[in-house]
Amino acid sequence: MPSNTTASSAEKPGKKKGRRARLIVLALVLALIAGVGGGAYWSISTVRASFPQTTGTIKLKGLSGPVDVKRDENGIPQIYADSDEDLFRAQGFVHAQDRFWEMDVRRHVTAGRLSEMFGSGQVETDAFLRTLGWRRVAQKEYDSVLSADTKKNLQAYAEGVNAYLDGKEGKDLSVEYAALGLTNDYRPEKWTPVDSVAWLKAMAWDLRGNMQDEIDRSLMTSRLDEKQIKQLYPAYPYELHQPVLPDGGTRNGKEDGGGSSSSSGSDGSAGSDGSSGASGSSPSSGGSAGRNPGGSSSGGGGDQGVQTQLSALSDRLDVIPALLGPNGNGIGSNSWVVSGANTTTGKPLLANDPHLAPQLPSIWAQMGLHCRAVSAKCRYDVAGFTFSGMPGVVIGHNQDIAWGFTNLGADVTDLYLEQVTPTGYRSGRGVKPFTVRDETIKVAGGSPVTITVRETEHGPLLSDRSADLERVGERAPVSIPAPDRGHGYGVALRWTALDPGKSMDAVFELDRAKDFKGFRAAAKHFEVPSQNLIYADTKGNIGYQAPGKIPVRAKGYDGTMPVPGWNPAAGWKGYVRFDELPSEYNPKRGYIVTANQAVVNADKYPYLITKDYGYGSRSQRINDLIESKVKDGGKISTDDMRAMQMDNSSEIAKLLTPYLLKIDVSDPYVREAQKLLEGWDYTQEPDSGAAAYFNAVWRNVLKLAFGDKLPKELRVKGECLNVRPADQTGPVDDLNKLVRECGQRDADSAQPDGGDRWFEVVRGLLKDEKSTWWSSPQSRRNEAVTTRDGLLKHAMVDARWELTAKLGKDVSSWSWGRLHQLTLRNQTLGTEGPGFLRMALNRGPWNLGGGEAAVNATGWNAAGGYGVIWVPSMRMVVNVGDWDKSRWINLTGASGHAYSTHYTDQTEKWAKGELLDWAYGKQAVDAATQDALVLRP
Repeated sequence: MPSNTTASSAEKPGKKKGRRARLIVLALVLALIAGVGGGAYWSISTVRASFPQTTGTIKLKGLSGPVDVKRDENGIPQIYADSDEDLFRAQGFVHAQDRFWEMDVRRHVTAGRLSEMFGSGQVETDAFLRTLGWRRVAQKEYDSVLSADTKKNLQAYAEGVNAYLDGKEGKDLSVEYAALGLTNDYRPEKWTPVDSVAWLKAMAWDLRGNMQDEIDRSLMTSRLDEKQIKQLYPAYPYELHQPVLPDGGTRNGKEDGGGSSSSSGSDGSAGSDGSSGASGSSPSSGGSAGRNPGGSSSGGGGDQGVQTQLSALSDRLDVIPALLGPNGNGIGSNSWVVSGANTTTGKPLLANDPHLAPQLPSIWAQMGLHCRAVSAKCRYDVAGFTFSGMPGVVIGHNQDIAWGFTNLGADVTDLYLEQVTPTGYRSGRGVKPFTVRDETIKVAGGSPVTITVRETEHGPLLSDRSADLERVGERAPVSIPAPDRGHGYGVALRWTALDPGKSMDAVFELDRAKDFKGFRAAAKHFEVPSQNLIYADTKGNIGYQAPGKIPVRAKGYDGTMPVPGWNPAAGWKGYVRFDELPSEYNPKRGYIVTANQAVVNADKYPYLITKDYGYGSRSQRINDLIESKVKDGGKISTDDMRAMQMDNSSEIAKLLTPYLLKIDVSDPYVREAQKLLEGWDYTQEPDSGAAAYFNAVWRNVLKLAFGDKLPKELRVKGECLNVRPADQTGPVDDLNKLVRECGQRDADSAQPDGGDRWFEVVRGLLKDEKSTWWSSPQSRRNEAVTTRDGLLKHAMVDARWELTAKLGKDVSSWSWGRLHQLTLRNQTLGTEGPGFLRMALNRGPWNLGGGEAAVNATGWNAAGGYGVIWVPSMRMVVNVGDWDKSRWINLTGASGHAYSTHYTDQTEKWAKGELLDWAYGKQAVDAATQDALVLRP
């Protein structure tokens, strides 16, 4: 039963909750009846069969003592035990109660086994995932890298999951299994510790950095020259958007809060050799041999072989399940911490909201893990946001410290062009044989499929995963002498996450940390994905640490373009040592903001972290909001932090609207829309007509100025244009020589996506009124234009007609929320299942405010449309020291069961920016408890 709720509407707690739950159950029963057919009957009791027991007593094998599971009115569990093993065994049991379908799908993704559940349509995806080898790396981590203590916790967690599974059929676990059973005899397997470890690889994949940008830059060479590509990837605007550490470098204050110094010690990783640590020159800028393997000195032609390789690879990335959202500019988070000197509480306040794909259930599960008495036997008293399928708390606080994450965006991937020969591939030491393995993919309802995975010294050969890549182009992709092309070049992936690491150790170490020293010790092991970690403690200290394995590249290589694999000088030279990674403790300014902006000014730090940071629109807005509160001695409250999370201001609107208002519009129909922008404050509330019109204009500006000039591999699938042939530079005088080309990319990841990179592109062009980017051909409604104002007027006309079609003729009825809607979809049967099942499992739409690169980051892709494709997946504001006054909210609810009252019971509040009380202390938890369950040996 989809709703159509506007985020700013009045809240009426509890109203219709019971009736809505009954309607959901009834709809699901009717759907299953329709799906079974043949006179079979599914009762409501069948649909409710998987509802977990949350009161009374359950015997749980393996426990050494009783465990209490206390759930509040939102179904959020707090677990109390007397040993670490009992605590994590119970966590596994409770996660399985609430979210086992989600857990099971996740482990099939990470293992490349989706075809076992969903049939032959997933074979290509499984083949790609098997080639990446996430599960194999996770197994290596468990076997030889992780600590004995971590493995003990993982084993206890797995035993708890399996205790819940014991004796249950699929329909007893989740209604999705009942639906899947209509066409498949799939049965869930027992959970293993490696199933938990592998999830971190999936998390690392979706936060992997600039791999898509690397592909896109190479693909652009078929249409654009080097100067044009550089204009579409402008330098980070340090003068406008300050980095995380404005003073640069490593600034680790002493633990008493005084001074700043560089920490000592080493993580044992290969350090830089001095000459190879600096950012160097860009491979696309010419210079030393091998620096432009994917480009073309003439621009516009490129290498057709590389184009084919990278286009197919980009297509494959589109079909991999985007577990955390479309990889690109929108993936990120906000987090900031304010010292007690600037807060109304006198202690630090810490806020965090990670921006990920909207999923149902949410990717996060709220939970508390409490030892009744913290001791050597039972060491945890922690609460926050967890991943179902993985023990521990990922983001949250314990009794001493709080922490949050945002994506660092470090460039930890490189694509290597490999010259393939009949006997292997060419390296700097001659031809080497591939490392080869066979993988067998089991297919529900079909025969097994066997694939061969080939790896080079750099990593797996991703180009093997497409029949389109059996042969590649005829011309060399590099400007230097290159080996005989033969049938062309393969593409291999070098990625830090494909090396076994200790990130799982780091989760438990964070949960136990008592001070900044312990926090940094944990961060040292958080190797992938590279994150910005912020910190606060009960003694009033705040801090920041950038962890991760960040490669040191050879001089002349900066990770922006594919690298020639046969050139030994082009490889990685090691990793930045942990004690040289950016860090900060108790800065004088009294706060730290991380929102995917640059970490340090490139001129103040000797190592390259990435050339593709986010461009800092959100982070600067947060900095400005904090400064506006504290500049005259003001103090920031918990509610101020919450309000900042919901800030809807648009930086690009503030920049572009004055130009739009100066356009002389004679058409009264378009003028009506233009008037909406007069007096607008640039905020994107769900009921704002001005926000709706501006964002439509922005979308059309991007399409006319840039989108129509990009190669088909970057444009939205199915959108077709008449363009010059890809191998011809310059304009085409004879219109008969134009060719018809249709876009090839998924709408959620097409370009131009309208993120803050595009803000900077347009900022750099606005004063150049006759830039060739402003040219646009004649259309049905507009004459051909060659100037800025001409194109802006063209976009205003097109936007008026577009919104008339979508929202109606009357501009007074327009609202941003009607365009900018969130629909929550079950990530498997809710997207690919039959219509009746999607209706039963999915929820929405909700009309939202916010937008791309706003602090309230309800992201949308301007190339694809206005719908919400990434969101603040949760929000929290931690009141350090006075923990029970902290607040939190999840995108959906605690339960993954479609008919549960806790399926989406937090979504209405989330949409309006409300937060729930977050009980932590035993007295507060007891007062909030609605359901109490005892697990006994």
